[in-house]
Amino acid sequence: MFHLIRKARAERGFTLVEIMIVVLIIGILLAIAVPNFVRARESSRTKACVANLKQIEAAKEQWAMDTRAGSDATPNWSDLVGPNNYMKAQPVCPSGGNYSIGNVATPPSCSISAHTQAFSGTQGGGSGT
Repeated sequence: MFHLIRKARAERGFTLVEIMIVVLIIGILLAIAVPNFVRARESSRTKACVANLKQIEAAKEQWAMDTRAGSDATPNWSDLVGPNNYMKAQPVCPSGGNYSIGNVATPPSCSISAHTQAFSGTQGGGSGT
């Protein structure tokens, strides 16, 4: 009787080969998934930065129209950001870059060149001012 109990208990466990196969499958899934997660995170950061650049561009255009500034005029952050200005808070680049406003005729830029290039690709020919 003791022999039957021992045999049943041994059949309930996993063999080393089965455990290694499961670990191998998990490793393969991670090798596929991790690069996609990293790519998706950087893509979302770029999109958020481009959205911030568009917001800065719109605030500059509104400032230029309200102040009747020429295309060579350059607003400061204090002209654009504030409770009664065009943006409530100064945007922060999600990848740690810094934004530069530039003058009215030039689009704003991010210190991370890939974000600025993505923004320039969505501009469609300039600001129109």
